[in-house]
Amino acid sequence: MSQKNISVLNNLKQGTIAMSYQKKLSITFGSLIFLALTSTNVAALEVKITQDIESVPVHHGDDFIQIQRIQDQNHLLTGGFTKTSRKCPPFCIQPLHVAPGVTTVAELELLDFIDKKLEVGKGILIDARTPGWHKKGTIPGSINIPFTDFNPEKSPEALAKSLVKLGVKKKTGGGGSFLDSIKGFFAGDANAANSPWDFSQAKEILLFCNGMWCGQSPHAIKNLLRLGYPPEKIYYYRGGMQAWQSLGLTTVVPK
Repeated sequence: MSQKNISVLNNLKQGTIAMSYQKKLSITFGSLIFLALTSTNVAALEVKITQDIESVPVHHGDDFIQIQRIQDQNHLLTGGFTKTSRKCPPFCIQPLHVAPGVTTVAELELLDFIDKKLEVGKGILIDARTPGWHKKGTIPGSINIPFTDFNPEKSPEALAKSLVKLGVKKKTGGGGSFLDSIKGFFAGDANAANSPWDFSQAKEILLFCNGMWCGQSPHAIKNLLRLGYPPEKIYYYRGGMQAWQSLGLTTVVPK
């Protein structure tokens, strides 16, 4: 073999070795990045929801969101939910049990409701606050039906639309529209016993508002019971947005 060919062969070998070395470097560097990201992810889950639950997935509109807690252990609340006192009325402390038969829940029960009811189409999570409050941020998976929409004296039309969303139907028989049945009900002796609606397919619903000092969801619940909504299908999250945020749980700002 000529000296020239030997030189070319040596260059090829050196190039192969260099490429192999670069490839190993690339793999090693990639592994380091993966390990770093993995370590960061593990650290990001240091503040769990419970010992066994790191996050809870939920659909919110077109988005898929993981509900988890804020990982910054020095994080402090800011804004309106740092306040301890508000004028009462209207911002009065609400009872633990808002009405007979209605179940009061806390955060873990709400998350369980999301997982076992909301995500399988059996339940609806309702932010019962007025739009001005709702637009500042809400619990993922919820829809906004203001408590005023459940007041038939204010808007029978809004009430009719809201009941349909909850799976309520007009009973068979009798004339008139769904809206007519609402107006007729409250024009006479309005009580659950002679309700003109069929609640057999009504969804299980969980309502919340700003917190234990907020009467918006309790007002909505009481109006729903007046209409004949089954109390065993209603859940009340008394802690509301203040308790939710005090635990650093995920919130979303409506689009």
